Amino acid sequence: MQILSNLANDYGDSIHGADHAGRKGPSRAVQSGAISKEQMKRGLIIAAVLSFISGCCLLYFSLPAIGLTASLVLLGIGILSILAAIAYTNGKRPYGYAGLGDISVFIFFGWVAVLGAQYLQTSMITEAAIYLSITYGLLSVGVLNLNNMRDIESDESAGKKSIPVRLGLVRAKLYHSLVLIFAILGIWGFFSSIHQNMWFAILPSILISINIYLASKAKDHASFDPLLKWLSLSTFISTLIIQICL
Repeated sequence: MQILSNLANDYGDSIHGADHAGRKGPSRAVQSGAISKEQMKRGLIIAAVLSFISGCCLLYFSLPAIGLTASLVLLGIGILSILAAIAYTNGKRPYGYAGLGDISVFIFFGWVAVLGAQYLQTSMITEAAIYLSITYGLLSVGVLNLNNMRDIESDESAGKKSIPVRLGLVRAKLYHSLVLIFAILGIWGFFSSIHQNMWFAILPSILISINIYLASKAKDHASFDPLLKWLSLSTFISTLIIQICL
């Protein structure tokens, strides 16, 4: 699904003009001419089919534990996830160009990814998983917002009304801070819910807080690129700590 999202975004932005010659940041595959639009389209179709097949396999093995009704519901959510990944930057009215990408990322990379995975494997949803779904959803929104703050000028010229384009860079930084602060609170809520030593939440909190500070000081696209890697790595380290505690 992550690969599908990346391929679909590359293809959609090339079609709608967001990946124009003046775009700043790392070059995209279609934009750079590494592959054609037709090849990228075939690639995202293959990724979508593989996502659907792998999801059906998971549902097949989980069917005895969660039942037919829950399996059908999860199948519907899986299909919706595939459509959401494609429609973000594709179609006549891509919702990413209307500034709705953040809420979609929060839902699908937070609630669906965490709660859906837990229910698929255990046929239940716990309080700890709810905290984690909020945390990972918000961290994913943070990554997207950094990307959009970096591309604010090129997105605006292409008519892509992302949250930073709508808010302006100064308020987008404040929005970024609030998103990550609530992500940190989610981590503390998780450790509280599993009655583990709260000291485990300190390192993830520090790493994410550093990202908040550096993002508030960033002034141009070159300043935002390292922060994308920082926040992604901070999320990975937080995941390792959480897994150790579980």
